[in-house]
Amino acid sequence: MAAPVVAAPARFAWFEYRGTDGPPAASGQYRNPILAGFYPDPSITRVGSDFYLVNSTFSWFPGIPVFHSRDLVHWRQIGNAIDRPGQLDFKSLAISRGVFAPDIAHHDGRFFIVNTCVDCGGNFVITATDPAGPWSDPAWLPTVEGIDPGLFFDDDGSAWLVNNREPVGGSKYAGHRAIWIEGFDPKTLKMRGNPRMIVDGGVDPSKKPIWIEGPHIYKKNGAYFLVAAEGGTSVNHSQVVLRADTVTGPYVPAPAGINPILTQRDLPADRPDPVSAAGHAGLVDLPDGGWWSVFLGTRPYAADFYNIGRETFLLPVDWSGTWPISLPRGTAVPRLAPVPPLPPAPGAPPTTGTFTARDDFDGPGLGREWMSMRAPNHRLGGGDLLLEPTSTGIGDFGRPAFVARRQQHSNAVATTEIRFTPGEGQAAGLAALQNDEFFLTVAVTRQGGRPLVRVARRAGASDPRDGVTIGAVPLAAAGPVQLRITARGGRYDFAYRSGKDWVDVARDVDATNLSTARAGGFVGTMIGPFAVGR
Repeated sequence: MAAPVVAAPARFAWFEYRGTDGPPAASGQYRNPILAGFYPDPSITRVGSDFYLVNSTFSWFPGIPVFHSRDLVHWRQIGNAIDRPGQLDFKSLAISRGVFAPDIAHHDGRFFIVNTCVDCGGNFVITATDPAGPWSDPAWLPTVEGIDPGLFFDDDGSAWLVNNREPVGGSKYAGHRAIWIEGFDPKTLKMRGNPRMIVDGGVDPSKKPIWIEGPHIYKKNGAYFLVAAEGGTSVNHSQVVLRADTVTGPYVPAPAGINPILTQRDLPADRPDPVSAAGHAGLVDLPDGGWWSVFLGTRPYAADFYNIGRETFLLPVDWSGTWPISLPRGTAVPRLAPVPPLPPAPGAPPTTGTFTARDDFDGPGLGREWMSMRAPNHRLGGGDLLLEPTSTGIGDFGRPAFVARRQQHSNAVATTEIRFTPGEGQAAGLAALQNDEFFLTVAVTRQGGRPLVRVARRAGASDPRDGVTIGAVPLAAAGPVQLRITARGGRYDFAYRSGKDWVDVARDVDATNLSTARAGGFVGTMIGPFAVGR
């Protein structure tokens, strides 16, 4: 009997991502979204001429990317606020649990991020003197219930935390939530107590509004403005505003003709090139006194189908009147728009539009754009990315040997080169993954003693953990193999090359299993190398 083949680590020599999204923006214009792909729940702050922005990452690690810009258009990731496994333990959480809706603020020379680790500790605050990091270990806020905390520092030095909690007396219908305010001590990082409900349900309780969340307070002309998302994160998403004379309220909503100050829900569903689900905005003032907002939105390729997740968009805020308005009612989010009145500051790697990104794995570590499921499980060596084919796969709600970057375009190509001699049932290749139960893979594997290139699809918990085979071809040649995933909206193609020509393994595969409409949750598709052994 032949001895079993024992796999060495899968060695990935390089990875290349190419995405297409039309011609470059003309001079004096910027392209929406400003952060393409899975960059939801943006929060922004300004310190002098510098802008800093953070996003949700849920159970991906490292978590909470920190971006810097000086013109609101070109953004460079300078760090990850959660970059040490000891800060948070995502355990075996579903990918759409973990860190929700961070808020970044700056006060008295220190940066603060308040956040919720859902099912992994609750609400917490971390701090840093340099936004690039290192950020502190979490200071937990055990008395703060709910999600989506936001910090506000008033002119008198007082600090306040606002967030989404249960209403007084409990929820009276599905999605019934409330906004609360409570004093916060920025020196001890503890709550001062005596929380107070300031919004019950939403701007019009008679209509039973749902999911009031993501609150922020801003002060202008002596008045306090509370802006928050309302309507849920799908097509009915919106942004609303209320005003008070004191920070603790009472808060009065803007008139019906004003609210919502941002939404796309009243536009025709069949409009061309739509942006949908707009909301969860953060506002920031410019040195010249103007205001702008960052917010999340989606770009469906059909109906409400999108694979790349919720993205970060940018718009000016019209505050010429009493209330801030991001978009007049019935106006579509522009895909191209005039740049903010700031000195242009290009030079950062592209985060939107048509671009190519390549990693040759020849540095001391992976770039900041790479993430893993729940915790890292990889190493670099000899100019390669090395993944050990352990028994934990990408469908096992664990910590697999998988590193991935965001799919940032509906039309994209991901390619890699791999050296791998698999043992029976072991596999290594590329995965396009929405979560543990919804993914597509193309991989070098061994089945029945024969090396193969296999394409698999998982579309729910009832499918095998490594997916259902939808294409397989024998792999005859030894040596390096290139693997390719081509995304075309809701259809993906898979191919390999071990010689001169590409060979199709599966074409026109239904990839709607990677859409939020099918997979659920709050994330977007991540693409990258993986390895697994059974």
